[in-house]
Amino acid sequence: MKFSEKLQARIKATRSALCVGLDPRPQSENLAELEAWLNQVVEETAPYTAAYKPNIAYFEAMGLPGLQMLENLLKNMPKDIPVILDAKRGDIGETQKYYAQAYFERMQVDAVTLNPFMGYDILEPFLGHEGKAVYLLAVTSNAGSADIERQVLANGRKVYQLVGDMVERAKAEGAATEVGMVLGLTNASGELLNELPDAPLLIPGLGAQGGDLSALTGGSRLAPPVINVSRGILYRDLDLSLAQRAEKYALQIREALSL
Repeated sequence: MKFSEKLQARIKATRSALCVGLDPRPQSENLAELEAWLNQVVEETAPYTAAYKPNIAYFEAMGLPGLQMLENLLKNMPKDIPVILDAKRGDIGETQKYYAQAYFERMQVDAVTLNPFMGYDILEPFLGHEGKAVYLLAVTSNAGSADIERQVLANGRKVYQLVGDMVERAKAEGAATEVGMVLGLTNASGELLNELPDAPLLIPGLGAQGGDLSALTGGSRLAPPVINVSRGILYRDLDLSLAQRAEKYALQIREALSL
């Protein structure tokens, strides 16, 4: 099964395009409690979740115990819910080959975020994995995306359209791995969507970052999007249960995307 088919099946089953970001911030030295809490997050939010997105930086910051925690968490994930590892890797071929091996073969995640700004060859070690996907940084949610990603080239095109070209190239060359893009909701617009190929989108920026879902309405894109919420579910509205927080965002997304 292709990654997009697995994701689309989950979206259809839940009527939700919510991606729950897993960004653990230790409040004490008791990592066992943190791991138990992360498992609770997954258990309680699963009915409203199309995908999970653990950010590897938060686990790496805890050292080897954090990486072990991540591996344990991944083993316990519901098998029908895609897992997108937020790693934003981008390096030369031999190094990138081992990143692909670590994430797709050892951790067995469904998708990985990549930084494509070293060029197309950094994608290639990831492109031979059937049923997997990569999301390329195209237009991220930070203000600094204007420094490079949204710059206008001499021919009038935008830098992020070069990332779109990589997506189209991988498809034209018959890559086994699907290639999508990261589009920050805070910088999204109908015009920008029309300038990117119809490929899976990972969309951060809803909730704490203040993104507006109306930027995604309209258009005729067919590839499945997921809208990520991390802090809004993990650390805000603490008077609500985790399930209630996830349901709140899932309903907002459902209404905006007419799911």
